[in-house]
Amino acid sequence: MDFNMKKLASDAGIFFTRAVQFTEEKFGQAEKTELDANFENLLARADSTKNWTEKILRQTEVLLQPNPSARVEEFLYEKLDRKVPSRVTNGELLAQYMAEAASELGPTTPYGKTLVKVAEAEKRLGAAERDFIHTASINFLTPLRNFLEGDWKTISKERRLLQNRRLDLDACKARLKKAKAAEAKATCGHLGPWSLGLHCLWQEPWAGSQLIQCEGDTVPDFQETRPRNYILSASASALWNDEVDKAEQELRVAQTEFDRQAEVTRLLLEGISSTHVNHLRCLHEFVESQTTYYAQCYRHMLDLQKQLGSSQGAIFPGTFVGTTEPASPPLSSTSPTTTAATMPVGPSVAGLGPPGEAALCLEEVAPPASGTRKARVLYDYEAADSSELALLADELITVYSLPGMDPDWLIGERGNKKGKVPVTYLELLS
Repeated sequence: MDFNMKKLASDAGIFFTRAVQFTEEKFGQAEKTELDANFENLLARADSTKNWTEKILRQTEVLLQPNPSARVEEFLYEKLDRKVPSRVTNGELLAQYMAEAASELGPTTPYGKTLVKVAEAEKRLGAAERDFIHTASINFLTPLRNFLEGDWKTISKERRLLQNRRLDLDACKARLKKAKAAEAKATCGHLGPWSLGLHCLWQEPWAGSQLIQCEGDTVPDFQETRPRNYILSASASALWNDEVDKAEQELRVAQTEFDRQAEVTRLLLEGISSTHVNHLRCLHEFVESQTTYYAQCYRHMLDLQKQLGSSQGAIFPGTFVGTTEPASPPLSSTSPTTTAATMPVGPSVAGLGPPGEAALCLEEVAPPASGTRKARVLYDYEAADSSELALLADELITVYSLPGMDPDWLIGERGNKKGKVPVTYLELLS
């Protein structure tokens, strides 16, 4: 119990010393050890990384789950270390309502049949959204949370320790400065009583036994400057000399601890560069998952549009049309850019139409006189029949359009092979 009480008293003393040093620094009454410029830059970079990571994390959570109540519920489940229950997406809920409406209103009526088809599409959209949320949470949100709850907490802890070591170091510097000042004062007090005025006293023959005093000097009171005072002054000087030695030893220890803690903190702060590399990789994965999600949604809606007989935009005018002019010209005419510019159009071919409506006579298809364009394939594509051209991701093909063609399809050529290709799988190059 004595050991604990002594430790408690020691900790309280250290805390009080740090508080005094910190307060005096704030009021400009004490000197403060400044960190080097590179260290300050590392601290600022770490703080900026932490602040922006928090903002990006919160906004991504809003993007994936707009419902604040659902986010709070997921947060509580996570803190309680329990599995978050499966939640129905908005698309899946809409699909459920449409299917029930079709069942009640009559699935054989035109309206009921359309409700069923749209419900199936919405269900697929909901499933794609669920996959996207799951993938983004694992590949993007989890690494950001791990940084804030793991690496950053370690950095913050070491920074607090460094702050305490700095306060201890500055307190030791102040203590040594005061001890040296007191030692110098005690030394002056030790020499003063016996030297002051005695050099101005002498004995003249005509004065007998009297001592002659210089004008302006004070006759020392030998009753007050007896040897006992000399001994006490010498003892005080020796005590302050010991205090200076002790303060110098404490300063050396404090300096060593401060340097060691500064090096540990510096290594952690330099690790922020590795954090940036990790977050960059996670950001690429997030973009890939988001691209896959929107591509799936686009394909599902294209399929739905064709099922509803609106491939030419009869029901949804202006939607999914690949022949619109770009809103603004490309930034550079030399670099490949994705554009929705009108494709070169060749002579019409009889019987050419959307997939499944009529067979394409490949022998009659020829490149238009206005020229062709190059396109890069974004995803693998398997040909559904002999009129289509199978595609491999990242390959370059030649494409062009024909009058009367479905705007969602183009004619693609690769070597001596030719066939229809979907526009959504291509990046048109200028």
